Amino acid sequence: MSGDLNHLRGKFAIAGVATFGCGEAPGYTDMELLAQAARLAVADAGLTMKDIDGLCTASASSAMWSMPVVEYLGIRPRFVDATMIGGSSFIAHLMPAMQALESGQCDAVLVAYGSAQRTSTLSRKEIGKARLLMDPQPYEHPYQPMLPMSAYALAASRHMHDFGTTRRQLAQVAVSARQWARKNPDAFMRDPLTVDDVLNARMVSDPLTVRDACLVTDGGGAYVLVRADRARDLPQPPVYVLGQGTAVWNRQISSMADLTVTAATQSGRDAYAMAGMGPKDINVAELYDAFTINTLLFLEDLGFCAKGEAGAFVEDGHIAPGGSLPVNTNGGGLSWGHPGMYGIFAAIEGVRQLRGNAGDSQVAGAQTAIVHGNGGTLSSQSTAILGTAAAL
Repeated sequence: MSGDLNHLRGKFAIAGVATFGCGEAPGYTDMELLAQAARLAVADAGLTMKDIDGLCTASASSAMWSMPVVEYLGIRPRFVDATMIGGSSFIAHLMPAMQALESGQCDAVLVAYGSAQRTSTLSRKEIGKARLLMDPQPYEHPYQPMLPMSAYALAASRHMHDFGTTRRQLAQVAVSARQWARKNPDAFMRDPLTVDDVLNARMVSDPLTVRDACLVTDGGGAYVLVRADRARDLPQPPVYVLGQGTAVWNRQISSMADLTVTAATQSGRDAYAMAGMGPKDINVAELYDAFTINTLLFLEDLGFCAKGEAGAFVEDGHIAPGGSLPVNTNGGGLSWGHPGMYGIFAAIEGVRQLRGNAGDSQVAGAQTAIVHGNGGTLSSQSTAILGTAAAL
């Protein structure tokens, strides 16, 4: 890391979190889902909207999204960040938010998102056509791949070729996520799932079936970040930001130097360095699982396994309930839900685990969590390490 960010370690805390309308929310717009989650998160922090003077938000469908959000919420922030790097955006927002709080530019930052992609009257096909024009990918779009899934299928195929990773190992990622989801009444899919179920599901983009892919759901999520000294006076147990890192290496997957190595190697390294920690210090991992291959890649790139060994690690039950590394304890994007961009929900689940109020999926004694976001087609990666007061 070129700049020393250790001075920010533990100086800021997430004081409020909330989700709203996750699963199916017919009749709600993206903005309404965001606003409901935002109001609940602010209330969870013991604050009011008048206390919010910083905003971070992003949308896949609007380049100027922050402005209508400000208008709809009726706030007048002194700090606004609308960085949009896909599903990792809401974890990446932590660093500029911390810097704004550190400088005194603002005192309470709301990070919020909403998507009605499952029940929206605007079809995903229409959105896809618009993105061909608004987000051109000149080295891939001419071949009409089924994006994003074909990009991840390409990475999965390469991992299988290079390291002998098997389809059953990839399927076990989905099964482990479902085992966690079955403990979570808020998860969208809670039916039993076996490795054979995954393998025999409808093939979408070889080698990935529909059960290797994240769900398509609605949902809003939000969290509130404040200075640590203020957080200690608010109702909820503070969850401190110990480390954070973000890295972007490419937009198109065809521009990756190695399909089995992601920018998480950089974002994770920076987050660990800021926190003064390593993989062995992490109690819970919330990893953006848009597809089953994501979990394997991030387990490796964040240092929990050597490169090529995540398949066997997962197959041995390490990430499932009762395993050595609880991963995606809410069920993840594969079983809990995936409202377009999942990163904020990984962060919220990490906070709930460290607060100790994650219900039947609670990891006993959790003091540290790594929350990791992915954007585009393995394009952007953002990592944060969160901790309780005991981890400071």
